[in-house]
Amino acid sequence: MSLRPYQEEAIQKVLDHLAKNEKRLAISLATGGGKTVIFTDLIDKVPSPMPEATKTLILAHRHELILQAAEQCRKQYPERNIEIEMGHDHASGYADITVASVQSLRSGDRLQKFDVARYKLIIVDECHHIAAESYLKVLDHFGLLNGRRRIRERSHVALVGVSATLSRNDGLSLGVAIDHIVYHKDFVEMMDEGWLSGAVFTTVQSGVNLSKVKKGVGDFQTASLAKAVNTPEANAITLGAWQTRCGDRKSTLVFCVDLAHVASLTALFRQNGIDARSVTSNTKLQERSETVRSFRSGDFPVLLNCGIFTEGTDIPGIDCIVLARPTQSKNLLIQMLGRGLRLFNGKKDCHVIDMVSNLKAGLVTTPTLFGLDPDEMVDKLDAPAMLAQKSKKEQAKTEGEQYEVVYRSRDDITFIDYDSVKDLIEDDRGDRHIRAISLFGWVQVGEGRYILSAAQGDMKIQRKDDYYEVFFTGRLSPDAQSRSPLMRPTRIATASTLEQAVKSADTAVKRKKFVIAIISKNAAWRSRPASESQIKFLNSHGGNGKESEVRSITKGQAADWITRIRHGAKGRFDKLAKGKRSDVLVAEKLRAEREKGAAVVGPVRQRAQSNG
Repeated sequence: MSLRPYQEEAIQKVLDHLAKNEKRLAISLATGGGKTVIFTDLIDKVPSPMPEATKTLILAHRHELILQAAEQCRKQYPERNIEIEMGHDHASGYADITVASVQSLRSGDRLQKFDVARYKLIIVDECHHIAAESYLKVLDHFGLLNGRRRIRERSHVALVGVSATLSRNDGLSLGVAIDHIVYHKDFVEMMDEGWLSGAVFTTVQSGVNLSKVKKGVGDFQTASLAKAVNTPEANAITLGAWQTRCGDRKSTLVFCVDLAHVASLTALFRQNGIDARSVTSNTKLQERSETVRSFRSGDFPVLLNCGIFTEGTDIPGIDCIVLARPTQSKNLLIQMLGRGLRLFNGKKDCHVIDMVSNLKAGLVTTPTLFGLDPDEMVDKLDAPAMLAQKSKKEQAKTEGEQYEVVYRSRDDITFIDYDSVKDLIEDDRGDRHIRAISLFGWVQVGEGRYILSAAQGDMKIQRKDDYYEVFFTGRLSPDAQSRSPLMRPTRIATASTLEQAVKSADTAVKRKKFVIAIISKNAAWRSRPASESQIKFLNSHGGNGKESEVRSITKGQAADWITRIRHGAKGRFDKLAKGKRSDVLVAEKLRAEREKGAAVVGPVRQRAQSNG
């Protein structure tokens, strides 16, 4: 099989690391980049560490992924014995290549027939799921989890994971199973180089109000989101947007919130004379296969789904994607978008219609993938135009935009001038940014430093060089927060990006039993007037000899200012340059847009569990 240059490069990176006895590796490659082709080709090229260790196990978590991998292996290795372990299909454990459902391997003693001594390679498809306990059990069996399996020496088996979205939304670190990301190529690079289809983007205001939608782990709660999104008005706007902008498209895939949303939109399309069909988790397997086959063949123009086609779907003819569900997950957005970016004969590009809501904070939309604001409205802009728009916007801000506290931007550096310590204490830019990522009332207390305080103690995020650390400092007496001494800090996690650090910290907050009603960024107490004790404290720490005018502020604002004071605002101000105090900060928003959910080639930092 003829490989593309980047596929050959990714394979060689794996072989180079294996030659250095580094065995837990991952490849990050955009959807449509040919991950299945890469790992299938690897099977023959990974050397056997010992004569009897010649076999390969491929792990996946979905029916479609397993069948797709098995089919590709049969094409490439027609002379090999290839078996499937899934549901009622039981492999022998002796096949040259076994493609297995990770869920099935957890059942009974099915895993025991796979003798570690016979295997040289474990491949994990969609390996962003690898930190889940179902995968860890299998990897532990093969000696690929450090310190968990009772073996005298590290396993000889190599592990290679592949994914388009090498990050997680629940704060669990991939480092528990993967040591190195050896290769990364995202969808923007692949579009630019011609390996993926071009795309044009249109954002449409859906009129949906998400202000009361509940948040889950990394995204909106499905039931709450569906209630807000699945309305006659919003569905009519979705249909109208498709008819106006994409009615001439041949193959449209629509992503909905839940089963009821699929049913409502499908019915609306059909009532308007459009042959639209749907696939959901309730669709019987044979019917699903037949519907997908017909859609792939072009027998009907619109297919609606919820949660079915985000992974492992290869329908290259798709030339329109309708994102009818808002999301806070960049991973999910990229997975949905990727369904329409495969190359196909006669396909010019893919038109993406993004139905955005009126909620700005925390919402991920197609413009955010290119560094634009989530509320940026675009119509038929392609990727180069989006990037040009971002550059133009940044240049305009650099050249003329003025703030009450002056910001002079240069690349990713922001100079912030403070006339007094009061200006520094009241600067809440960093708070707004981190609270767009988290549900909790984090406070920025310094350059790359964030604090979340509660009766149980302080959770802290600290940037260190090119990564972040998360620490928890407990209180000896949680009932007396203001007077109780603090214990020694315990490191909870390390992370490559601020977003990942926040997810890890927020997960730890729940484990430490912080009172959510108190630390929530939307807690009712935050909007009440500041207390007399808060006002007294702030007036005594103004830092410039003048009484602060704080009577009009809320209790939440006062609490945030007090947190900054208690964590060194006065000392930080005094250390700044004499005369015009100028603080130099890395602009976290710009940094986050580059880092958010991105895979970075190099070592993966493993999450450090707290002893507390």
